[in-house]
Amino acid sequence: MAVNQKERGIALSVKPRDVQNFWVGQDTKVLRSRTWDRLKFEVEYSLQRGTTANSYIIEADKIALIDPPGESFTENYLQAVGSRLNWDQVNYIILGHFNANRGATLKAILAKAPDIQWVCSNPAALALREYFQAEMAEADFNLNILTVKGEETLNLGQGHDLRFITTPTPRWPDGLLTYDTLTRILFSDKFFGAHVCGDQVFDEGWKVYSEDRQFYYDCLHAAQAQQVLTTLEKVANFPEVQFYAPNHGPMVRYGKAELTHLYRQWSQKQKSQELRVALLYASAYGNTATVAQAIARGLTKSGVAVESINCEHASATEIQAAIENCDGFIIGSPTLGGHAPTQIQAALGIILNTASTQKLAGVFGSFGWSGEAIDLLAGKLKDAGFKFGFEPIRVKFKPTDITIQTCKEAAIDFAQALKRSQKRRAIRPVSATSSGADRTAQAVGRLVGSLCVMSCRRGDVESAMLASWVSQATFNPPGLTVSVAKDRALESLTYTGDPFVLNILEEGKSLRKHFTKQFEPGEDRFAGMETEIAKNGCVVLKQAVAYLECSISQRMECGDHWVIYATVTNGSVLNPEGTTAVHYRKTGTYY
Repeated sequence: MAVNQKERGIALSVKPRDVQNFWVGQDTKVLRSRTWDRLKFEVEYSLQRGTTANSYIIEADKIALIDPPGESFTENYLQAVGSRLNWDQVNYIILGHFNANRGATLKAILAKAPDIQWVCSNPAALALREYFQAEMAEADFNLNILTVKGEETLNLGQGHDLRFITTPTPRWPDGLLTYDTLTRILFSDKFFGAHVCGDQVFDEGWKVYSEDRQFYYDCLHAAQAQQVLTTLEKVANFPEVQFYAPNHGPMVRYGKAELTHLYRQWSQKQKSQELRVALLYASAYGNTATVAQAIARGLTKSGVAVESINCEHASATEIQAAIENCDGFIIGSPTLGGHAPTQIQAALGIILNTASTQKLAGVFGSFGWSGEAIDLLAGKLKDAGFKFGFEPIRVKFKPTDITIQTCKEAAIDFAQALKRSQKRRAIRPVSATSSGADRTAQAVGRLVGSLCVMSCRRGDVESAMLASWVSQATFNPPGLTVSVAKDRALESLTYTGDPFVLNILEEGKSLRKHFTKQFEPGEDRFAGMETEIAKNGCVVLKQAVAYLECSISQRMECGDHWVIYATVTNGSVLNPEGTTAVHYRKTGTYY
């Protein structure tokens, strides 16, 4: 599956980016770099509510900066710090994790303070030295790095004893949390955050962030649920944490207990899913990892547990155990010099020697020129007799929004294929048409609904689905509910604030037949249809009997579906003589 794309730059802000600073504890400030844009450092994160990149300063006898932001904020951040301090006063830079996006800011800091000491985990130290290799060779110096390998501490004076603990995950193998024993602040890096932009420093009225926090978890952490649970156990060892200070969003004080409980609950739910997929990958420049995360998102939203394995940091024993315990596996690789990295070749060997050919397989990768690694993986698995859950995904250069959506759709297809395979292997029970359960299902099936096509768009990404669980919900404002299955491709476009158009179909089978077919990942749902664009940017089917432009106000998780409540902002009858199509069913156990 080739994904056509071109590089897209970051759009200029309508509102300027800024850096706020506030005292949040004794000798401790937060620097909140804010933007109302959706930045590209987490491409698969699709809600467009802006973000804050939080950095922290502890000004004791010695001064430490915690987690400088990425390159989008470099200039503003340096000005904000420089307005308070001389750079030669700063003793430490503490990194919860390192990535190349943060590199521009770190290079600028190093130019101002070459003797500064870096505090990070061992994997981050290795990445830092590699990143600064050219600068070190040119200027003939070595980075001054304090490498955290266990539960080391650092005394800044005035009672600020910092405790560190490593929290490696597949996505952030260099993860590091910092706890200040004086202020009892836990600097939680990628944990407990949310991508929202506003004026609130803390989470007063924290329930308003519930949807954003769950979406953040689903996108970033659901595929590494075991590591999240391990981190929560480590966090429990910090006595009386006053609040969490994450990299993104408001600091978590008022909703701390609730959010900690939810992280545990969400992670346990992910681990307990009946079907499990092993997702193995390596990533040279971050692009393959981004594709892996999009695939993981499609799998987890479909009710399949994912065990993410970063092959660059996993042992052969871990890889073998994951392959033995999974129902299917997906492997991804960059192409380096015309080949797959050594770690991926080793993982492929383990798969070929361990995995049953009855397990469903998938292959993906990113490349800058020709993508031989993807062909190698696909060819070896095909020759060994494995069946594929989707066509191999080939991503050239950096993934775009459309690429990410296509990868999610491919993963949803993979999950559905796994479920079908499981049903075929299961022993079918004897039919009992007179049983109470069957009578109830038949009765539920007598509920009928209008047949509609729901069309959504966010940015460059659009999708559509046939919907029959639709009902008017309110008179004032005019509102309706739509039920959307969790494993629908369109589901990721149905969050609070998102627009959609509800196309109410006319009696007849042409449109119904078109939208009941199985679409390929990334396929245009409206190909061959007569359409126009509504005021809210979504697609109107001109053959519909009527359409309604809607804006999502609320959504509620209900079993295997989301119930969406939306208000109607505009609408029109296209065929006054037409009769609305109605969906009749014999049972309430399927559509």
